[in-house]
Amino acid sequence: MNDFIQGRGAQINPANRFDQNSYSADPRTMVGEEKALLRTEYIDVHPKTILNKVDSPDIGMAYSMNPYQGCEHGCIYCYARNTHNYWGYSAGLDFERKILVKKEAAKLLAAKLKKHNWEPLPIMLAGNTDCYQPAEKEFGITRQILEVLWRFKYPVGIITKNALITRDLDLLKEMAAERLVKVSISLTTLDEDIRRVLEPRTASVRKRLETIRILVNNGIYVNVMMAPIIPGINEHEILAMAKKVSDLGASSMAYTMVRLNGDIATIFEDWIRKTLPDRADKVLNKIKECHGGQLSDSRFGTRMTGEGRIAQIIKDQMTLARKLYFNKTLKMDYNLDLYRQIRNPQLTLGF
Repeated sequence: MNDFIQGRGAQINPANRFDQNSYSADPRTMVGEEKALLRTEYIDVHPKTILNKVDSPDIGMAYSMNPYQGCEHGCIYCYARNTHNYWGYSAGLDFERKILVKKEAAKLLAAKLKKHNWEPLPIMLAGNTDCYQPAEKEFGITRQILEVLWRFKYPVGIITKNALITRDLDLLKEMAAERLVKVSISLTTLDEDIRRVLEPRTASVRKRLETIRILVNNGIYVNVMMAPIIPGINEHEILAMAKKVSDLGASSMAYTMVRLNGDIATIFEDWIRKTLPDRADKVLNKIKECHGGQLSDSRFGTRMTGEGRIAQIIKDQMTLARKLYFNKTLKMDYNLDLYRQIRNPQLTLGF
């Protein structure tokens, strides 16, 4: 692994499919120093809206919002990589080091929630890229969004793999007391060695487990997302992970199956042949078996869980894990009534 770029997930920069100009997929040919490959660039963007309508029947939220595009966490499997093409960048290394920042996100959200014809439906904070990625330390946009949501008493689901979420415990505790927030902690593996290469700039396994404990102890509903399950890498951990997070107080556990759409297939295959060459073919073939012989899958209903023998074994293990460790856990429904009650011209004049 002498040619491996330490500290990053993607090792290549596939050409943007919307760009007519071709360029080398190897980022080493584009920069003179290794340090340049690790440097992150923050780029201001000015969208007209922060809320995105979710049309997929596989997603349980009506809207999502992402204060950042691109993600420095560098998770090699991330389905959001392909969206970076629309901004003119590569889904590879560019996705991890060119982070688009939406500084007016909270203002845009407040303007939307002020509208009296807005139908209150739960919003997913993140869903594309992590709202608590390292950029949040500098810009605090997620914090600003939570402040708006709390002032409007508006429900939100958060998904993250960064311990930075504990910074906002003051707001999250208040929101949780009114049934306005659920947190999903993404935990792909309990093996720190695998985590380091799979998700190089995320919080460590230890820190994520500690984050679950802290959130639960502060009265916040926590779901654990084992996302994605990559057959040949982490599917054997389902029962152990379920027990571990249940012992910490997590209320539920869910999963998704890895799928390598678009440029992600090229990026992932390059990565696994460099990091885990002894099992590369085995893993790739198992992924294909779960998606009708392909690495990619865009079919509603099957893309998130896969199909076939391996997918069924994984599904059965997850069913058993829930029965053993989450059978008596209470569910939480979002409270939509508070927003309806407070929304009037007098209370929204200051937003």
